[in-house]
Amino acid sequence: MSGFEFIFTLFGLLLGLALAEGLGGLARALKASHRVRIGWPTALLGLFVSCDVVTFWMYGWAVRDLLPVNWPTLFGGFVVTAIYFVSASLVFPDGDWEAIDAHFERHYRTVLAGVFVCNVVLLGAVLVLTGFPAAADVRTFVITWSFFPVSLIAIFVRDRRVVMGCLVVLIALYPLSAVWV
Repeated sequence: MSGFEFIFTLFGLLLGLALAEGLGGLARALKASHRVRIGWPTALLGLFVSCDVVTFWMYGWAVRDLLPVNWPTLFGGFVVTAIYFVSASLVFPDGDWEAIDAHFERHYRTVLAGVFVCNVVLLGAVLVLTGFPAAADVRTFVITWSFFPVSLIAIFVRDRRVVMGCLVVLIALYPLSAVWV
């Protein structure tokens, strides 16, 4: 077993559970759709968190040969993946489906702040591990660096339309990163 395989048994498990938590919430919401409408804000938030978890997983693969097997790596990875899990679990309500919009209003800042923290840690780790040699090219600027101000706007602005617009922009960054090579 390589060091990466050892490390990612923990990270992969928690990231997989985060995805399962988000998908489980979506499944419960769809089951309750006969009595409640799943609004765009909640759907966008769930899609955003899922995309970001998958992206984190992909970054893990990209730096697999650079990750040291030590306590800071394991504990730091645990903290980040735990934040993803908690963030994903807050997207959908557990029981009161009648108040799905109120649930969004109560939790979207926490969810977005959790994902923001995970991305700050990820970017810091990538910079430390690789030196981020392409940090100044246009693609990296648009896809990576635009994430942070748009996320902060979504966290601190109280207007739901602005938050939804920020979520659309953030979600659009994922397919853009796939086609802009």
